[in-house]
Amino acid sequence: MFTDRDYEIGYEESESASIRLSGNSAQCDSDAVQISGSTVTITEEGTYILSGTLEDGMVIVDAEDTDKIHLVLDGAAISNSTSAAVYVREADKVFLTTAADTENTLSNGGEYLAIDDNNIDAVIFSKADLTLNGAGDLTIQASAGHGVVSKDDLIITSGTYTIQAESHGLSGKDSVRIANGSFTIESGKDGIHAENADDTEGATGFLCILDGTFRITSQGDGLSAGSYLQTEGGNYTLSCGGGSGSASIQKSEFGSDTSEESASTKGVKAGGDLVLNGGNFAIDSADDALHSNGSVAVNGGEFQLSTGDDGIHGDGNVAISAGSVCILESYEGIEGLTIDIAGGDIELTASDDGLNAAGGNDESGFEGFGGGFRGADSFAADSGAYVCISGGKLYIDASGDGIDSNGSLTVTGGETYVSGPDTGGNGALDYASEASITGGTFVAAGVSQMAQNFGSSSTQGTMLVTVSSQQAGSTIALSDSSGREILSWQADKAFDSVLISCPEITEGSTYTLTAGSSETEVTMSSLVYGSSGEMGGMGGGPGGGMGDRPGGGMGGGQPPEDRI
Repeated sequence: MFTDRDYEIGYEESESASIRLSGNSAQCDSDAVQISGSTVTITEEGTYILSGTLEDGMVIVDAEDTDKIHLVLDGAAISNSTSAAVYVREADKVFLTTAADTENTLSNGGEYLAIDDNNIDAVIFSKADLTLNGAGDLTIQASAGHGVVSKDDLIITSGTYTIQAESHGLSGKDSVRIANGSFTIESGKDGIHAENADDTEGATGFLCILDGTFRITSQGDGLSAGSYLQTEGGNYTLSCGGGSGSASIQKSEFGSDTSEESASTKGVKAGGDLVLNGGNFAIDSADDALHSNGSVAVNGGEFQLSTGDDGIHGDGNVAISAGSVCILESYEGIEGLTIDIAGGDIELTASDDGLNAAGGNDESGFEGFGGGFRGADSFAADSGAYVCISGGKLYIDASGDGIDSNGSLTVTGGETYVSGPDTGGNGALDYASEASITGGTFVAAGVSQMAQNFGSSSTQGTMLVTVSSQQAGSTIALSDSSGREILSWQADKAFDSVLISCPEITEGSTYTLTAGSSETEVTMSSLVYGSSGEMGGMGGGPGGGMGDRPGGGMGGGQPPEDRI
Protein backbone atom coordinates (compact mmCIF):
# COMPACT_ATOMS: atom_id res chain seq x y z
CA MET A 1 0.00 0.00 0.00
CA PHE A 2 2.86 2.38 0.95
CA THR A 3 6.59 2.08 0.33
CA ASP A 4 9.37 3.29 2.61
CA ARG A 5 10.13 6.04 0.14
CA ASP A 6 6.53 7.27 0.27
CA TYR A 7 7.19 8.14 3.92
CA GLU A 8 10.70 9.56 3.40
CA ILE A 9 10.74 13.37 3.66
CA GLY A 10 14.49 13.83 4.05
CA TYR A 11 16.92 14.81 1.31
CA GLU A 12 20.56 15.79 0.89
CA GLU A 13 20.93 19.37 -0.25
CA SER A 14 24.44 18.69 -1.49
CA GLU A 15 23.11 16.01 -3.83
CA SER A 16 20.15 18.06 -5.01
CA ALA A 17 19.66 20.62 -7.75
CA SER A 18 18.49 24.03 -6.56
CA ILE A 19 15.88 25.78 -8.71
CA ARG A 20 15.54 29.43 -7.74
CA LEU A 21 12.28 31.00 -8.88
CA SER A 22 12.17 34.73 -9.48
CA GLY A 23 9.15 36.49 -10.97
CA ASN A 24 8.67 35.24 -14.52
CA SER A 25 12.02 33.43 -14.70
CA ALA A 26 14.16 30.90 -12.84
CA GLN A 27 17.77 29.85 -12.40
CA CYS A 28 19.35 26.41 -12.03
CA ASP A 29 22.86 25.07 -12.61
CA SER A 30 21.78 21.50 -13.45
CA ASP A 31 21.85 20.22 -17.04
CA ALA A 32 18.73 18.20 -16.18
CA VAL A 33 16.73 21.41 -15.84
CA GLN A 34 15.65 23.40 -18.88
CA ILE A 35 14.35 26.95 -18.40
CA SER A 36 12.38 28.81 -21.04
CA GLY A 37 10.92 32.03 -19.72
CA SER A 38 8.61 31.03 -16.86
CA THR A 39 8.57 27.33 -17.78
CA VAL A 40 10.90 25.01 -15.88
CA THR A 41 11.30 21.49 -17.30
CA ILE A 42 12.98 18.65 -15.37
CA THR A 43 14.24 15.82 -17.58
CA GLU A 44 16.25 13.41 -15.40
CA GLU A 45 15.93 11.40 -12.18
CA GLY A 46 17.06 13.24 -9.06
CA THR A 47 16.09 15.63 -6.28
CA TYR A 48 15.17 19.23 -7.10
CA ILE A 49 14.64 21.98 -4.51
CA LEU A 50 12.31 24.80 -5.58
CA SER A 51 12.27 28.13 -3.75
CA GLY A 52 11.04 31.64 -4.50
CA THR A 53 8.14 32.88 -6.62
CA LEU A 54 7.24 31.98 -10.21
CA GLU A 55 4.51 34.13 -11.74
CA ASP A 56 2.31 32.71 -14.48
CA GLY A 57 4.72 29.82 -14.87
CA MET A 58 4.90 26.04 -14.73
CA VAL A 59 7.18 23.29 -13.50
CA ILE A 60 7.10 20.34 -15.90
CA VAL A 61 8.48 16.86 -15.21
CA ASP A 62 9.27 15.21 -18.54
CA ALA A 63 11.69 12.38 -17.80
CA GLU A 64 12.00 8.71 -18.73
CA ASP A 65 9.20 6.40 -17.63
CA THR A 66 11.70 4.62 -15.37
CA ASP A 67 12.84 7.78 -13.56
CA LYS A 68 11.86 8.73 -10.02
CA ILE A 69 11.75 12.47 -9.44
CA HIS A 70 11.86 14.16 -6.04
CA LEU A 71 10.52 17.74 -5.92
CA VAL A 72 11.06 19.69 -2.70
CA LEU A 73 9.02 22.85 -2.13
CA ASP A 74 11.12 25.10 0.09
CA GLY A 75 9.11 28.29 0.40
CA ALA A 76 7.87 28.13 -3.20
CA ALA A 77 4.94 30.02 -4.78
CA ILE A 78 3.97 29.08 -8.34
CA SER A 79 0.97 30.48 -10.21
CA ASN A 80 -0.35 29.78 -13.68
CA SER A 81 -3.29 31.62 -15.19
CA THR A 82 -4.00 29.11 -17.97
CA SER A 83 -2.69 25.70 -16.87
CA ALA A 84 -1.17 23.66 -14.06
CA ALA A 85 1.46 25.01 -11.72
CA VAL A 86 3.10 21.55 -11.60
CA TYR A 87 2.67 19.16 -14.54
CA VAL A 88 4.10 15.63 -14.56
CA ARG A 89 4.09 14.67 -18.23
CA GLU A 90 6.21 11.54 -17.85
CA ALA A 91 8.11 9.73 -15.10
CA ASP A 92 7.91 6.48 -13.19
CA LYS A 93 6.94 8.25 -9.96
CA VAL A 94 7.13 11.75 -8.54
CA PHE A 95 7.58 12.60 -4.85
CA LEU A 96 6.56 16.14 -3.89
CA THR A 97 7.78 17.13 -0.44
CA THR A 98 7.15 20.31 1.55
CA ALA A 99 10.25 21.27 3.49
CA ALA A 100 9.90 21.56 7.25
CA ASP A 101 8.48 24.84 8.58
CA THR A 102 7.84 26.30 5.13
CA GLU A 103 4.73 27.74 3.50
CA ASN A 104 4.16 26.96 -0.17
CA THR A 105 1.44 28.00 -2.61
CA LEU A 106 0.40 26.60 -5.99
CA SER A 107 -2.45 28.20 -7.91
CA ASN A 108 -4.38 28.40 -11.16
CA GLY A 109 -5.98 31.57 -12.52
CA GLY A 110 -9.29 30.22 -13.79
CA GLU A 111 -8.86 28.39 -17.10
CA TYR A 112 -6.89 25.60 -18.76
CA LEU A 113 -5.62 26.00 -22.29
CA ALA A 114 -4.29 22.95 -24.13
CA ILE A 115 -0.50 22.75 -24.32
CA ASP A 116 -0.33 19.13 -25.53
CA ASP A 117 -2.61 16.13 -26.03
CA ASN A 118 -3.27 15.72 -22.29
CA ASN A 119 -6.37 17.23 -20.70
CA ILE A 120 -4.65 19.18 -17.95
CA ASP A 121 -7.29 20.29 -15.46
CA ALA A 122 -5.62 20.61 -12.04
CA VAL A 123 -3.13 22.79 -10.21
CA ILE A 124 -0.97 19.69 -9.75
CA PHE A 125 -1.56 17.34 -12.66
CA SER A 126 0.37 14.07 -12.93
CA LYS A 127 0.23 11.30 -15.53
CA ALA A 128 2.45 9.18 -13.27
CA ASP A 129 2.20 7.91 -9.70
CA LEU A 130 2.37 10.88 -7.36
CA THR A 131 3.31 10.99 -3.66
CA LEU A 132 2.80 14.06 -1.49
CA ASN A 133 4.54 14.30 1.89
CA GLY A 134 6.52 16.66 4.07
CA ALA A 135 6.66 18.65 7.27
CA GLY A 136 5.58 21.96 5.76
CA ASP A 137 2.38 23.62 4.53
CA LEU A 138 1.00 23.55 0.99
CA THR A 139 -1.86 25.77 -0.14
CA ILE A 140 -3.52 24.91 -3.45
CA GLN A 141 -5.93 27.32 -5.09
CA ALA A 142 -7.79 26.05 -8.16
CA SER A 143 -10.07 28.75 -9.55
CA ALA A 144 -10.92 26.20 -12.23
CA GLY A 145 -10.63 22.43 -12.30
CA HIS A 146 -9.22 20.27 -9.53
CA GLY A 147 -6.66 20.78 -6.82
CA VAL A 148 -4.51 17.67 -7.34
CA VAL A 149 -4.96 14.97 -9.99
CA SER A 150 -2.98 11.79 -10.56
CA LYS A 151 -3.90 9.64 -13.53
CA ASP A 152 -2.30 6.73 -11.65
CA ASP A 153 -1.99 6.44 -7.85
CA LEU A 154 -2.18 9.47 -5.57
CA ILE A 155 -0.40 8.77 -2.29
CA ILE A 156 -0.13 11.11 0.71
CA THR A 157 1.80 10.18 3.84
CA SER A 158 2.31 13.49 5.69
CA GLY A 159 2.06 17.25 5.40
CA THR A 160 -0.47 20.04 5.92
CA TYR A 161 -2.71 20.92 2.97
CA THR A 162 -5.21 23.71 2.38
CA ILE A 163 -7.08 23.22 -0.88
CA GLN A 164 -9.71 25.37 -2.58
CA ALA A 165 -10.92 23.82 -5.83
CA GLU A 166 -13.71 24.50 -8.28
CA SER A 167 -14.01 20.75 -8.89
CA HIS A 168 -12.47 17.86 -6.86
CA GLY A 169 -9.99 18.67 -4.15
CA LEU A 170 -7.87 15.51 -4.46
CA SER A 171 -8.35 12.99 -7.26
CA GLY A 172 -6.61 9.73 -8.17
CA LYS A 173 -7.60 7.54 -11.10
CA ASP A 174 -6.21 4.22 -9.92
CA SER A 175 -6.33 5.03 -6.21
CA VAL A 176 -6.04 7.59 -3.46
CA ARG A 177 -4.05 6.30 -0.49
CA ILE A 178 -3.56 8.46 2.60
CA ALA A 179 -1.43 7.36 5.54
CA ASN A 180 -1.56 10.65 7.44
CA GLY A 181 -1.65 14.41 7.07
CA SER A 182 -3.83 17.40 7.80
CA PHE A 183 -6.34 18.48 5.12
CA THR A 184 -8.64 21.48 4.84
CA ILE A 185 -10.58 21.22 1.59
CA GLU A 186 -13.28 23.36 0.00
CA SER A 187 -14.46 21.90 -3.29
CA GLY A 188 -17.13 22.47 -5.91
CA LYS A 189 -17.39 18.72 -6.42
CA ASP A 190 -15.95 15.91 -4.25
CA GLY A 191 -13.48 16.62 -1.50
CA ILE A 192 -11.45 13.46 -2.16
CA HIS A 193 -12.26 11.43 -5.28
CA ALA A 194 -10.93 8.11 -6.60
CA GLU A 195 -12.34 6.64 -9.79
CA ASN A 196 -11.19 4.67 -12.82
CA ALA A 197 -14.06 4.58 -15.28
CA ASP A 198 -12.03 2.32 -17.59
CA ASP A 199 -11.71 -0.47 -15.00
CA THR A 200 -14.72 -2.74 -15.30
CA GLU A 201 -13.27 -5.23 -12.77
CA GLY A 202 -13.25 -2.75 -9.90
CA ALA A 203 -9.62 -3.43 -8.96
CA THR A 204 -8.69 0.26 -9.13
CA GLY A 205 -10.46 3.50 -8.32
CA PHE A 206 -10.32 2.85 -4.59
CA LEU A 207 -9.75 5.10 -1.57
CA CYS A 208 -7.90 3.95 1.55
CA ILE A 209 -7.19 6.17 4.58
CA LEU A 210 -5.14 5.04 7.56
CA ASP A 211 -5.07 8.25 9.58
CA GLY A 212 -5.14 12.02 9.30
CA THR A 213 -7.31 15.03 9.99
CA PHE A 214 -9.87 16.01 7.36
CA ARG A 215 -12.00 19.16 7.31
CA ILE A 216 -13.96 19.04 4.06
CA THR A 217 -16.69 21.33 2.77
CA SER A 218 -17.85 20.03 -0.59
CA GLN A 219 -20.69 20.68 -2.98
CA GLY A 220 -20.42 17.03 -4.00
CA ASP A 221 -19.41 14.01 -1.91
CA GLY A 222 -16.98 14.38 0.96
CA LEU A 223 -15.10 11.12 0.29
CA SER A 224 -15.87 9.20 -2.89
CA ALA A 225 -14.48 6.01 -4.45
CA GLY A 226 -15.55 4.34 -7.67
CA SER A 227 -14.76 0.94 -6.19
CA TYR A 228 -14.12 0.17 -2.53
CA LEU A 229 -13.44 2.64 0.25
CA GLN A 230 -11.75 1.78 3.54
CA THR A 231 -10.75 3.73 6.63
CA GLU A 232 -8.62 2.56 9.54
CA GLY A 233 -8.55 5.77 11.55
CA GLY A 234 -8.54 9.54 11.20
CA ASN A 235 -10.70 12.48 12.21
CA TYR A 236 -13.28 13.68 9.68
CA THR A 237 -15.48 16.76 9.67
CA LEU A 238 -17.51 16.68 6.46
CA SER A 239 -20.16 19.11 5.22
CA CYS A 240 -21.58 18.03 1.87
CA GLY A 241 -24.09 19.65 -0.47
CA GLY A 242 -24.95 22.36 2.02
CA GLY A 243 -25.76 19.89 4.79
CA SER A 244 -28.87 18.00 5.87
CA GLY A 245 -31.08 21.06 5.92
CA SER A 246 -30.56 21.72 2.21
CA ALA A 247 -31.92 18.39 0.95
CA SER A 248 -34.88 18.86 -1.32
CA ILE A 249 -36.76 16.85 -3.94
CA GLN A 250 -40.11 17.00 -5.61
CA LYS A 251 -42.10 13.93 -6.60
CA SER A 252 -44.99 13.25 -8.90
CA GLU A 253 -48.08 11.63 -7.45
CA PHE A 254 -46.59 8.26 -8.43
CA GLY A 255 -43.33 8.94 -6.62
CA SER A 256 -41.10 9.43 -9.66
CA ASP A 257 -38.48 12.13 -9.61
CA THR A 258 -39.60 15.26 -11.39
CA SER A 259 -36.62 17.44 -10.50
CA GLU A 260 -33.51 17.99 -12.53
CA GLU A 261 -30.74 15.51 -11.81
CA SER A 262 -28.58 16.74 -9.01
CA ALA A 263 -24.99 16.10 -8.08
CA SER A 264 -24.24 13.41 -5.53
CA THR A 265 -23.93 15.02 -2.10
CA LYS A 266 -23.09 12.10 0.17
CA GLY A 267 -20.71 12.18 3.09
CA VAL A 268 -18.77 8.99 2.36
CA LYS A 269 -19.61 7.08 -0.83
CA ALA A 270 -18.25 3.85 -2.30
CA GLY A 271 -19.18 2.34 -5.65
CA GLY A 272 -18.14 -1.00 -4.18
CA ASP A 273 -17.85 -2.06 -0.56
CA LEU A 274 -17.46 0.48 2.23
CA VAL A 275 -15.35 -0.78 5.14
CA LEU A 276 -14.99 1.46 8.19
CA ASN A 277 -12.60 -0.08 10.70
CA GLY A 278 -11.98 3.12 12.62
CA GLY A 279 -12.08 6.89 12.58
CA ASN A 280 -14.04 9.72 14.16
CA PHE A 281 -16.67 11.10 11.76
CA ALA A 282 -18.83 14.20 12.05
CA ILE A 283 -20.90 14.35 8.85
CA ASP A 284 -23.60 16.79 7.79
CA SER A 285 -24.75 15.87 4.28
CA ALA A 286 -27.68 16.62 2.00
CA ASP A 287 -27.74 12.97 0.85
CA ASP A 288 -26.72 9.72 2.58
CA ALA A 289 -24.06 10.16 5.26
CA LEU A 290 -22.50 6.73 4.64
CA HIS A 291 -23.32 5.07 1.30
CA SER A 292 -22.26 1.99 -0.63
CA ASN A 293 -23.47 0.54 -3.92
CA GLY A 294 -22.23 -2.74 -2.44
CA SER A 295 -22.08 -3.53 1.27
CA VAL A 296 -21.26 -1.48 4.35
CA ALA A 297 -19.22 -2.82 7.27
CA VAL A 298 -18.78 -0.68 10.40
CA ASN A 299 -16.18 -2.43 12.54
CA GLY A 300 -15.18 0.46 14.75
CA GLY A 301 -15.01 4.23 14.99
CA GLU A 302 -17.27 7.01 16.18
CA PHE A 303 -19.94 8.55 13.95
CA GLN A 304 -22.10 11.65 14.39
CA LEU A 305 -24.32 11.79 11.32
CA SER A 306 -26.89 14.34 10.12
CA THR A 307 -28.35 13.75 6.67
CA GLY A 308 -31.22 14.66 4.41
CA ASP A 309 -31.59 11.01 3.38
CA ASP A 310 -30.20 7.79 4.88
CA GLY A 311 -27.80 7.77 7.78
CA ILE A 312 -26.22 4.54 6.52
CA HIS A 313 -27.18 2.97 3.18
CA GLY A 314 -25.95 -0.18 1.43
CA ASP A 315 -27.41 -1.70 -1.72
CA GLY A 316 -26.35 -5.05 -0.26
CA ASN A 317 -25.62 -5.83 3.38
CA VAL A 318 -25.17 -3.28 6.17
CA ALA A 319 -23.26 -4.82 9.07
CA ILE A 320 -22.32 -3.07 12.33
CA SER A 321 -20.10 -5.04 14.71
CA ALA A 322 -18.49 -2.32 16.84
CA GLY A 323 -18.13 1.41 17.29
CA SER A 324 -20.43 4.24 18.27
CA VAL A 325 -23.02 5.41 15.73
CA CYS A 326 -25.20 8.43 16.46
CA ILE A 327 -27.57 9.42 13.65
CA LEU A 328 -28.89 12.78 14.76
CA GLU A 329 -31.08 13.47 11.74
CA SER A 330 -32.13 11.27 8.80
CA TYR A 331 -34.99 10.25 6.55
CA GLU A 332 -34.24 6.57 7.14
CA GLY A 333 -31.64 5.68 9.73
CA ILE A 334 -30.07 2.49 8.37
CA GLU A 335 -31.10 0.97 5.04
CA GLY A 336 -29.89 -2.09 3.14
CA LEU A 337 -31.07 -5.28 1.51
CA THR A 338 -29.97 -7.02 4.69
CA ILE A 339 -29.01 -5.51 8.04
CA ASP A 340 -26.85 -7.23 10.67
CA ILE A 341 -26.31 -5.59 14.06
CA ALA A 342 -23.78 -7.62 16.05
CA GLY A 343 -22.27 -4.95 18.31
CA GLY A 344 -21.67 -1.30 18.89
CA ASP A 345 -23.69 1.50 20.44
CA ILE A 346 -26.27 2.90 18.00
CA GLU A 347 -28.64 5.81 18.48
CA LEU A 348 -30.69 7.04 15.56
CA THR A 349 -33.47 9.46 14.78
CA ALA A 350 -35.42 9.05 11.55
CA SER A 351 -38.33 10.95 10.04
CA ASP A 352 -39.34 7.67 8.35
CA ASP A 353 -38.07 4.16 9.15
CA GLY A 354 -35.37 3.54 11.73
CA LEU A 355 -34.11 0.31 10.12
CA ASN A 356 -35.28 -0.58 6.62
CA ALA A 357 -34.34 -3.88 4.99
CA ALA A 358 -35.51 -3.89 1.39
CA GLY A 359 -34.30 -5.17 -1.96
CA GLY A 360 -33.05 -3.28 -4.99
CA ASN A 361 -30.69 -0.33 -5.15
CA ASP A 362 -31.16 3.12 -3.78
CA GLU A 363 -32.05 5.66 -6.42
CA SER A 364 -33.16 8.29 -3.98
CA GLY A 365 -29.94 10.18 -4.67
CA PHE A 366 -30.76 13.60 -3.34
CA GLU A 367 -34.12 12.70 -1.82
CA GLY A 368 -34.77 13.82 1.69
CA PHE A 369 -36.54 16.28 3.85
CA GLY A 370 -35.64 19.86 4.35
CA GLY A 371 -37.69 21.73 1.82
CA GLY A 372 -39.08 19.35 -0.74
CA PHE A 373 -41.75 16.66 -0.64
CA ARG A 374 -40.27 13.24 0.04
CA GLY A 375 -41.92 10.59 -2.08
CA ALA A 376 -41.77 6.83 -1.70
CA ASP A 377 -38.29 5.37 -1.49
CA SER A 378 -37.31 3.49 -4.62
CA PHE A 379 -36.11 0.52 -2.57
CA ALA A 380 -38.53 -2.28 -3.46
CA ALA A 381 -39.56 -5.36 -1.48
CA ASP A 382 -37.34 -8.39 -1.80
CA SER A 383 -37.66 -11.92 -0.45
CA GLY A 384 -33.96 -11.91 0.49
CA ALA A 385 -34.33 -8.96 2.84
CA TYR A 386 -33.81 -9.42 6.56
CA VAL A 387 -32.86 -7.69 9.79
CA CYS A 388 -30.76 -9.63 12.29
CA ILE A 389 -29.84 -8.22 15.72
CA SER A 390 -27.39 -10.35 17.68
CA GLY A 391 -25.59 -7.84 19.88
CA GLY A 392 -24.89 -4.22 20.69
CA LYS A 393 -27.17 -1.50 22.04
CA LEU A 394 -29.68 0.03 19.64
CA TYR A 395 -31.92 3.03 20.34
CA ILE A 396 -34.40 3.99 17.61
CA ASP A 397 -36.56 7.12 17.46
CA ALA A 398 -38.63 6.82 14.27
CA SER A 399 -41.66 8.60 12.88
CA GLY A 400 -42.21 5.78 10.38
CA ASP A 401 -41.68 2.11 11.16
CA GLY A 402 -39.17 1.56 13.92
CA ILE A 403 -37.83 -1.62 12.31
CA ASP A 404 -39.11 -2.39 8.81
CA SER A 405 -38.03 -5.67 7.23
CA ASN A 406 -39.47 -6.58 3.87
CA GLY A 407 -38.39 -10.12 4.68
CA SER A 408 -37.68 -11.58 8.12
CA LEU A 409 -36.60 -10.26 11.51
CA THR A 410 -34.37 -12.23 13.86
CA VAL A 411 -33.25 -11.12 17.32
CA THR A 412 -30.76 -13.32 19.19
CA GLY A 413 -29.06 -10.86 21.53
CA GLY A 414 -28.22 -7.26 22.30
CA GLU A 415 -30.45 -4.52 23.64
CA THR A 416 -32.97 -2.84 21.37
CA TYR A 417 -35.27 0.06 22.27
CA VAL A 418 -37.72 1.50 19.77
CA SER A 419 -39.74 4.72 20.15
CA GLY A 420 -42.37 5.34 17.53
CA PRO A 421 -44.29 5.82 15.53
CA ASP A 422 -46.84 7.92 17.36
CA THR A 423 -49.41 8.02 14.53
CA GLY A 424 -51.22 5.29 12.62
CA GLY A 425 -50.11 3.70 9.35
CA ASN A 426 -46.75 2.52 10.71
CA GLY A 427 -45.61 0.28 13.50
CA ALA A 428 -42.71 -0.02 15.90
CA LEU A 429 -42.20 -3.43 14.30
CA ASP A 430 -43.06 -4.13 10.65
CA TYR A 431 -42.00 -7.34 8.89
CA ALA A 432 -43.25 -9.15 5.82
CA SER A 433 -42.60 -12.85 6.47
CA GLU A 434 -41.65 -13.92 10.01
CA ALA A 435 -40.01 -12.67 13.17
CA SER A 436 -38.42 -14.57 16.01
CA ILE A 437 -36.59 -13.68 19.20
CA THR A 438 -34.35 -16.15 21.00
CA GLY A 439 -32.28 -13.84 23.19
CA GLY A 440 -31.51 -10.27 24.14
CA THR A 441 -33.70 -7.43 25.39
CA PHE A 442 -36.24 -5.86 23.07
CA VAL A 443 -38.63 -3.04 24.01
CA ALA A 444 -40.77 -1.13 21.53
CA ALA A 445 -43.40 1.54 22.10
CA GLY A 446 -45.70 2.78 19.34
CA VAL A 447 -49.28 2.90 18.17
CA SER A 448 -51.50 -0.14 18.43
CA GLN A 449 -53.04 0.23 14.97
CA MET A 450 -50.22 -1.60 13.17
CA ALA A 451 -48.55 -3.29 16.13
CA GLN A 452 -46.80 -6.61 15.54
CA ASN A 453 -45.39 -9.15 17.98
CA PHE A 454 -42.69 -11.74 17.39
CA GLY A 455 -43.91 -15.01 15.92
CA SER A 456 -44.45 -18.51 17.23
CA SER A 457 -40.91 -19.66 16.38
CA SER A 458 -39.59 -17.50 19.23
CA THR A 459 -37.94 -19.34 22.13
CA GLN A 460 -37.90 -16.33 24.46
CA GLY A 461 -40.96 -14.87 26.16
CA THR A 462 -42.49 -11.87 24.43
CA MET A 463 -45.56 -9.77 25.19
CA LEU A 464 -47.50 -7.24 23.14
CA VAL A 465 -49.89 -5.14 25.21
CA THR A 466 -52.24 -2.30 24.31
CA VAL A 467 -52.33 0.40 26.99
CA SER A 468 -54.08 3.72 27.40
CA SER A 469 -52.48 6.57 25.45
CA GLN A 470 -49.29 7.81 27.08
CA GLN A 471 -47.30 10.96 26.47
CA ALA A 472 -43.77 11.15 25.17
CA GLY A 473 -41.29 10.75 27.99
CA SER A 474 -43.42 8.19 29.84
CA THR A 475 -41.56 5.39 31.59
CA ILE A 476 -42.14 1.76 30.67
CA ALA A 477 -41.26 -0.73 33.42
CA LEU A 478 -41.72 -4.48 33.83
CA SER A 479 -41.77 -6.20 37.22
CA ASP A 480 -42.11 -9.86 38.18
CA SER A 481 -44.66 -11.27 40.64
CA SER A 482 -42.40 -10.44 43.61
CA GLY A 483 -42.28 -6.79 42.61
CA ARG A 484 -38.68 -6.94 41.38
CA GLU A 485 -38.14 -4.58 38.48
CA ILE A 486 -36.83 -6.42 35.43
CA LEU A 487 -36.35 -3.43 33.16
CA SER A 488 -37.19 0.25 32.89
CA TRP A 489 -37.00 2.58 29.89
CA GLN A 490 -38.35 5.99 28.92
CA ALA A 491 -40.06 6.27 25.53
CA ASP A 492 -39.29 9.30 23.37
CA LYS A 493 -42.69 9.40 21.65
CA ALA A 494 -46.33 9.09 22.64
CA PHE A 495 -47.63 5.48 22.52
CA ASP A 496 -50.51 3.15 23.27
CA SER A 497 -48.80 -0.16 22.51
CA VAL A 498 -45.84 -1.83 24.19
CA LEU A 499 -43.80 -4.82 23.03
CA ILE A 500 -41.36 -6.40 25.49
CA SER A 501 -39.14 -9.45 25.30
CA CYS A 502 -36.27 -10.35 27.62
CA PRO A 503 -34.75 -13.53 29.10
CA GLU A 504 -36.59 -12.99 32.42
CA ILE A 505 -40.00 -13.48 30.78
CA THR A 506 -40.96 -17.15 31.13
CA GLU A 507 -44.04 -19.16 30.31
CA GLY A 508 -46.53 -19.48 33.18
CA SER A 509 -45.27 -16.46 35.13
CA THR A 510 -47.16 -13.27 35.91
CA TYR A 511 -45.75 -9.77 35.37
CA THR A 512 -46.83 -6.20 35.90
CA LEU A 513 -46.33 -3.81 33.00
CA THR A 514 -46.32 -0.15 33.98
CA ALA A 515 -46.57 2.34 31.12
CA GLY A 516 -46.80 5.88 32.37
CA SER A 517 -50.10 6.03 34.22
CA SER A 518 -51.23 2.61 32.96
CA GLU A 519 -50.66 -0.64 34.82
CA THR A 520 -51.41 -4.07 33.31
CA GLU A 521 -51.04 -7.53 34.78
CA VAL A 522 -49.87 -10.12 32.23
CA THR A 523 -49.87 -13.88 32.76
CA MET A 524 -47.75 -15.72 30.20
CA SER A 525 -49.92 -18.73 29.34
CA SER A 526 -47.50 -19.25 26.43
CA LEU A 527 -44.20 -17.75 25.32
CA VAL A 528 -45.97 -15.32 22.98
CA TYR A 529 -48.56 -13.05 24.60
CA GLY A 530 -50.71 -10.94 22.31
CA SER A 531 -50.94 -11.17 18.58
CA SER A 532 -48.75 -13.80 16.97
CA GLY A 533 -47.60 -11.03 14.73
CA GLU A 534 -47.22 -13.14 11.62
CA MET A 535 -49.05 -10.50 9.56
CA GLY A 536 -49.46 -7.79 12.14
CA GLY A 537 -52.47 -6.80 14.14
CA MET A 538 -53.70 -5.29 17.35
CA GLY A 539 -51.88 -6.18 20.51
CA GLY A 540 -53.36 -7.61 23.64
CA GLY A 541 -54.74 -5.54 26.41
CA PRO A 542 -56.04 -5.84 29.90
CA GLY A 543 -59.27 -7.69 30.36
CA GLY A 544 -58.84 -10.07 27.49
CA GLY A 545 -59.87 -9.61 23.92
CA MET A 546 -60.30 -11.39 20.69
CA GLY A 547 -57.69 -14.04 19.99
CA ASP A 548 -56.46 -17.34 21.34
CA ARG A 549 -54.39 -16.08 24.28
CA PRO A 550 -55.32 -14.49 27.56
CA GLY A 551 -55.58 -10.78 27.02
CA GLY A 552 -54.73 -11.40 23.42
CA GLY A 553 -55.55 -9.01 20.68
CA MET A 554 -56.91 -9.53 17.25
CA GLY A 555 -54.36 -11.67 15.45
CA GLY A 556 -53.63 -11.71 11.79
CA GLY A 557 -54.81 -8.72 9.82
CA GLN A 558 -53.32 -7.16 6.71
CA PRO A 559 -49.80 -5.87 6.25
CA PRO A 560 -49.41 -2.10 6.41
CA GLU A 561 -50.20 -0.32 3.18
CA ASP A 562 -46.88 1.49 3.23
CA ARG A 563 -44.80 -1.68 3.13
CA ILE A 564 -42.42 -1.54 0.19
